[in-house]
Amino acid sequence: MFGLEPSISAKKALEFFQKKNIDRIIEIGAGLGRDTIFFGKNSIHTIALDYSPSGIEIINKKIKKENLSKYISTKLFDVRQKLPFEDNSIEACYSHMLYCMALTTDDLQKLNNEIKRILKPGGINIYTVRHTKDGDFQNGAHVGEDLYENDGFIVHYFSEEKVNSLLDGFKNISLDKFEEGSFPRKLFFVVNEKK
Repeated sequence: MFGLEPSISAKKALEFFQKKNIDRIIEIGAGLGRDTIFFGKNSIHTIALDYSPSGIEIINKKIKKENLSKYISTKLFDVRQKLPFEDNSIEACYSHMLYCMALTTDDLQKLNNEIKRILKPGGINIYTVRHTKDGDFQNGAHVGEDLYENDGFIVHYFSEEKVNSLLDGFKNISLDKFEEGSFPRKLFFVVNEKK
């Protein structure tokens, strides 16, 4: 759906990880692994989590083809469950457009609390979301909160207030706008640090 090249957000995240000497991350909602493979090729040890068995299978094939098993492992996982990691054990989490999937605000708060639980003090959570200036916001069928269904996909759109509402236990390091794709999709690139 989004192509094979790494996302703009993965490139921005890699710069941040390299600057902070972070080389071990969890990617939550890895999809078909375009960002996962990019991180692995750049010596970032990545555990890729995704809900889709076929997505995980595709990532595993890419890992084998690219000979990246030293850097990447995968795990089938539903983000509405407790994250399968110890408290205060992870340097950084990364997710591209996971937060704008068909998750309620309550789901997002629970996910954020889980991320906060597993991150080390000072650990980083980088995520991207489509924002309320996106061309698809308020188009299609409204399915509750800031969720709209277009072409069979439900998207949760974020205002700056919604991004800030997920800061419990975090401080925001940066909140940047960027665009991706030919539409283009309008997104926030969010970097939060665990207090």
